[in-house]
Amino acid sequence: MAESWKLTLPCTRAEAEAITEDMGALALLEPPPALMTSEREEDNSESWELHAYFEGKPSPKTVKLVQAMLPSSLGAKAVLEKLPDEDWITLSQQGMEPVIVGRFHVRNHVDDAVPEGLVPLLIPAGRAFGTGQHETTFGCLAMLDRCRRIGERFGSVADIGTGTGLLAFAALHLWPRCHATASDIDPAAVEVSAQNAVLNGVVLGRGRGELALCTAPGADHPLIQARAPYELVIANILAGPLIELAPSLAAILSDGGTLILAGLLEGQANAVIDAYRAQGLRLVDRMEAGDNNGRHWPTLRFRKRPAIGWRRPRRWQADANGEAPGFGSW
Repeated sequence: MAESWKLTLPCTRAEAEAITEDMGALALLEPPPALMTSEREEDNSESWELHAYFEGKPSPKTVKLVQAMLPSSLGAKAVLEKLPDEDWITLSQQGMEPVIVGRFHVRNHVDDAVPEGLVPLLIPAGRAFGTGQHETTFGCLAMLDRCRRIGERFGSVADIGTGTGLLAFAALHLWPRCHATASDIDPAAVEVSAQNAVLNGVVLGRGRGELALCTAPGADHPLIQARAPYELVIANILAGPLIELAPSLAAILSDGGTLILAGLLEGQANAVIDAYRAQGLRLVDRMEAGDNNGRHWPTLRFRKRPAIGWRRPRRWQADANGEAPGFGSW
């Protein structure tokens, strides 16, 4: 068996998506390396890294070729290490074990076996956010499962910042007759969601049991507005955008509707809760998942109080415009 080597380089989210979509000249190597991208900092969606697995030690020329495909890595130290004598393809897939959350089995590889009785969801890793590996996605899936177990019924669902589409797919499995809408600010994520929908047997469209997709910053899109109000809104993004979007997310939620929020750390929860209380929502449930670094990631469930009369939703910040950059499911 040839020696196995791993090359690690920092990169941006855009570079990670581009290199996994098109290996360029690396595809001409014999054999080509296996590429895996992952977030370096779980609370910084733009900080990623590339792991390239080679059979045999890559030459300095090959290392420079990889760096040239990751402009942000120029000047950064390339980490090159020899791996134990194991199957390098298997090594390249470490850390991507299937995730079981409630009734859901989320796998990143089509060959992973699905235990009997679980709902299978296939989300290939590395192309958008929301593979089920992060605690925030785990928390959202668990909260959706809990909603179904306690008898919640939703006829209209919106997943804001959908990433891979995973949470929208899960909602459609739980409430198969609902009208579902999913959006992301990143067109590439919307494209990935459409591809993942095919893999998971989700029909794209605007009818019952179908998923409508659009590219939008937050809830600012004619499709989202036209299909409002929603009985369930899901947003797994970051604390800052969640606070910024409080007025617009509250506005598209029906009276008595449910809002599930994630993407925030424990120390950010109170600010997010206050922002949504100011919009007439009350916190009804909270779940937390801890990571290996000792951090806790809450998932919050709100209920919108029935309106008495009508009043304009209040902006959480005087200079807010209801939009915020960089939100997508993790």
